[in-house]
Amino acid sequence: MMSDLRINYVEFASPDIAASKQFFANAFGWGFDDYGPEYQAFADAGIDGGIDGTSNGPARAPLVILKADDLEAALKRVEDAGGVVTKPIFNFPGGRRFEFREPGGNELAVWSEA
Repeated sequence: MMSDLRINYVEFASPDIAASKQFFANAFGWGFDDYGPEYQAFADAGIDGGIDGTSNGPARAPLVILKADDLEAALKRVEDAGGVVTKPIFNFPGGRRFEFREPGGNELAVWSEA
């Protein structure tokens, strides 16, 4: 068993990232790191996370993201266990990740730095 696949990040989607950012700042005192008009990472929330503003539709459930030392091995484990990949491995600033749906319907992602 891999011991590195642990919850590492939570990502909210928002069609109005400015309003979401203002809400979290005012309600909970969270700080933010600006990664452009479509992404804000939050701080002081108890777990690392961010707000993805690329969606024009309604907000989806928060995306739970696990961290892996070996992304390809994690992908194989997910597929072998019955997960369905919904976004193949892609690059983003800081690493790579893929997204999947587990058999119960929950969407998750796995990322790695390399």
